[in-house]
Amino acid sequence: MTLREAKVGQTVRVAKLSGTGAVKRRIMDMGITKGESIFVRKVAPLGDPIEITIRGYELSLRKADAEMILVE
Repeated sequence: MTLREAKVGQTVRVAKLSGTGAVKRRIMDMGITKGESIFVRKVAPLGDPIEITIRGYELSLRKADAEMILVE
């Protein structure tokens, strides 16, 4: 499942990052790496953006970026 499919209040673990090049590098620079726990805090009414907590800070992601993050 992808991070976009995770429900509000759910804690998931990053299994894999799909995507290539600069997009994948940008996601990794935000601290989203394999094995990290992500808590889904909020999802905007239209689904974009998604607010998460990772490594002790809040982060907002676009739906397109969240689809590249495979979680378990």
